[in-house]
Amino acid sequence: MKTVFSYAKPYKFYIAIALVLMLLELVVELMQPLVIASIIDKGIVERDQDVIIQLGIVLMALSVIAFVSGIVNSYFAAHASHSFSFDLRQAVYGRIQSFSLAMFNKFPASGLITRLTSDVTLVQQVLYMGLRIMLRAPLLVVGSMIMAFVVNPKLALYLVIVFPFLLVFLYVMVKKGVAYFGFVQKRLDRVNRIVQENLQAVRLIKAYLRGKYETQRFSKVAGDLKFDTVKAFRIMEIILPILLFGMNLSLLAVLWFGAFEIQAGGAQIGELVAIVNYAMRMTGAFSMFSFIIMIFVRAKASSERLEEVLLAEDGHEQEDVGEDQPIRLGEICFDNVSFTYPGTEEPVLKNISFKLNPNEKLAIMGATGSGKTTLLQLLPRFYDTTDGVVSLHGRDVLKWSLRELRKTIGIVPQQSLLFTGTISNNLSWGKDEVAQDELADAAIKAQIHETVERFPKGYYTRVGQKGVNLSGGQKQRLSIARALVRNPSILILDDSTSALDVKTEGALWEELEQEQATMLVVTQKIRTAMRADRILLLEEGRISSYGTHEQLMTKSELYRQIAMSQQEEEVDEYV
Repeated sequence: MKTVFSYAKPYKFYIAIALVLMLLELVVELMQPLVIASIIDKGIVERDQDVIIQLGIVLMALSVIAFVSGIVNSYFAAHASHSFSFDLRQAVYGRIQSFSLAMFNKFPASGLITRLTSDVTLVQQVLYMGLRIMLRAPLLVVGSMIMAFVVNPKLALYLVIVFPFLLVFLYVMVKKGVAYFGFVQKRLDRVNRIVQENLQAVRLIKAYLRGKYETQRFSKVAGDLKFDTVKAFRIMEIILPILLFGMNLSLLAVLWFGAFEIQAGGAQIGELVAIVNYAMRMTGAFSMFSFIIMIFVRAKASSERLEEVLLAEDGHEQEDVGEDQPIRLGEICFDNVSFTYPGTEEPVLKNISFKLNPNEKLAIMGATGSGKTTLLQLLPRFYDTTDGVVSLHGRDVLKWSLRELRKTIGIVPQQSLLFTGTISNNLSWGKDEVAQDELADAAIKAQIHETVERFPKGYYTRVGQKGVNLSGGQKQRLSIARALVRNPSILILDDSTSALDVKTEGALWEELEQEQATMLVVTQKIRTAMRADRILLLEEGRISSYGTHEQLMTKSELYRQIAMSQQEEEVDEYV
């Protein structure tokens, strides 16, 4: 919890004020039984009305001080805790943004969402409650015990006789509670994952009439969450009855032996009332312990989960480390490159070597799982090579700063992803300070300008979540335009024209051929590969063949089979 609560340090002034006010409220509360004892022994018993009035005024003044202290304490506690949660959430989100792809694979998206929402809220609550009652409750118990000994040590001894047993009991229950609520948060991650998957695949679920099946799957996961939550809360609910039982036994002992002490002259009525008052305050504090412990153990489990993100090792991308000069040319070289995903043993790429000169175009082909997308991910350093060297402009990509390396690369992923906002927002997303005519120019090249112009609001048309109100081809062309806005020296297209018709794709490639950029294009279409300067054919992570279309038609049986099958398909479609 130390790392998480270090984000509260900037608000130590507000925390200090809240603590001082909480202590003031506590001191006032501990003084009140003494004043009440004096009113009884010196005022009521001795029938001194002046003492009753004077001490009554003091008691009222103490109540006002406690009331004001409580209100102001709540203000400062709320300010400190909400500011702390804002900074913590920002830090966790920033840390997630700096993760490498390898680190992202260790944390499911649903788990990260839970950490940013539920877990941060729980630790924020524990800070607020700590400044309000979490510290006040145990201090009230300890202070009441001390004051009871000040009033009458003999009677106080009966009050605290069960205290060591209650402390051992609390320690055991807290330890169990932390473990149980850790399970609860993991179950919540699974519920979030199911919900996330269902919302993303809602069209597919409806098309396949799998709503009932998905409801049953959700019920199973939600049922597991309910079971673990009930189990955790059941453990916590045991605490209060046992604490109250122990305190009530002590209170009965105080009343029983206190009556004998009064008869024997060893105690006054006011002293007994004061100790009973302290016992009631201790009982009230103990009644809050169940709630406090539940909040604490849940926050402890959540803070450990947050620290997994904040203290994750080897997952931070350092954008500014390395050569920081602008990369002007797109010369690319893969020299005997092999790659194995972290946590696996089987290499995905094996001894890949090729070279591209500036402005050349490479088409990458191969069966599903042959390593095409993985190869592209090594260039912008989403992953680093296991063996071999990937170099850009004659220098190992490991020596370039990530900032400069990625600024020079335009990437169009296999799955087109648009953000909620306008079309203009999406096109300018990858570049700061871009003019409207630059957006239009990129859209013209991507064959989407005329389509956008036909929309009622043109470039200011709102795009739904993930581009839900656009067709697949429109999303692909907008993704290509977004990459072109950056004026990249290297353009990576990962099977990014699969949803385009032949005419549109042909016009797109005519525009792209005019771009001053080195291109790496993953494609399954022979007609697209024929436009490239070189074709790289992958088979099970190795280079099966490399060369021009004519060379591969001559020397590669696999390439000829692909070409012939696509020619037959085109003939069938034409017929």
